[in-house]
Amino acid sequence: MIKPAVFVGSSQKELRAFPAAVRSEIGQSLFEAQLGEHPHNAKPLKGLSGVLEIRDNFDGDAYRAVYTIRLEGVLYVLHAFQKKSTRGIATPQRYMDLIRQRLRDAESIHKTTNGDR
Repeated sequence: MIKPAVFVGSSQKELRAFPAAVRSEIGQSLFEAQLGEHPHNAKPLKGLSGVLEIRDNFDGDAYRAVYTIRLEGVLYVLHAFQKKSTRGIATPQRYMDLIRQRLRDAESIHKTTNGDR
């Protein structure tokens, strides 16, 4: 069974702004996650249980899409961004704060809809 995908906040708009090749790669990975598989380019996001980060590199730039499947029966896309950090591999704090907020939003959506989409 395919889990429905719900985009939280402006995550769908953010993803649509990516280059076509990146959208295709990340879209395929999200589809695999909807099928209950673990995409090859998805890794747990450090510091947030049940939240995964899809990583793709294109033309020297790094792109990320963050999602969770910890809410039963639904895949929530929390954030998509182009990584521009010049300091190491860590996800910038402002993005982590946004992801935490959108995770709370996803939990609220899930609760009010009983997971029905």
